[in-house]
Amino acid sequence: MDLNTLFSIEGKTALVTGGSRGIGEMIAAGFLANGATVYISSRKADACDATAEGLAKEYGGTCVSLPADLSKLDGVDALTAALREREERLNILVNNAGVSWGATLEEFPENGWDKVMDTNLKGVFFLTQRMLPLLEAAASPDDPARVINIGSIDGLRTPVFEGYAYGPSKAALHALTREFAARLAPRNVLVNAIAPGPFPTWMLSTGVGTKGDVEGTDWAALGRTVPRGRVGTPEDIAGLAIFLSSRAGSFTVGDVITCDGGIFAS
Repeated sequence: MDLNTLFSIEGKTALVTGGSRGIGEMIAAGFLANGATVYISSRKADACDATAEGLAKEYGGTCVSLPADLSKLDGVDALTAALREREERLNILVNNAGVSWGATLEEFPENGWDKVMDTNLKGVFFLTQRMLPLLEAAASPDDPARVINIGSIDGLRTPVFEGYAYGPSKAALHALTREFAARLAPRNVLVNAIAPGPFPTWMLSTGVGTKGDVEGTDWAALGRTVPRGRVGTPEDIAGLAIFLSSRAGSFTVGDVITCDGGIFAS
């Protein structure tokens, strides 16, 4: 019952998609800092390589870049093949890769809809499908494998911004999480989702009007709109992901857990 046993992920192998920045990078850092071997993937190879190198230097351990475009099945298959070349089993899959598209209702384009749905939903389904043999190879009744889908509170409530595909994609991802959980728990693969609120990320900075300038965004002002009085931190999201991946979370199945400072509850 000690903390080191309950919350340990030491020695586990994890794949974090969308791991080159934002919430994915935060989770990858938390895993690395606590003894896991981490693979990160993102669409832009240079950014993925740089983040993997930086995380390994800062936290130690092994962090490997496996770039891929997960909105396309070719990218899903390429990532699966690349991981299988390096590993025979996978303890933790974090499906974090995601995109948004902002436009008014009258102007929202088909290619924007397809890009969001292909990345946020289709990519998650087929990557999890392809990774199942590696997840089951790592799984046992006493130490199940884990899948963590990164949803959003915008899949639980009406979003603040006009991004008509994003909220529905995340709501569908929450539903997919529950279906995966029901089917895979008997196979010792536990599936849950995290629904984050505001974190200091590139994606949110584009929504609040600073066009990707993460450092130049007034996160304190945004945080004052949150019941908790601040935006999320790396410790908040990484801590929850570690809980879900550890012994402490091994009876939590099919949940969509908010990590939003009280926004959804209020």
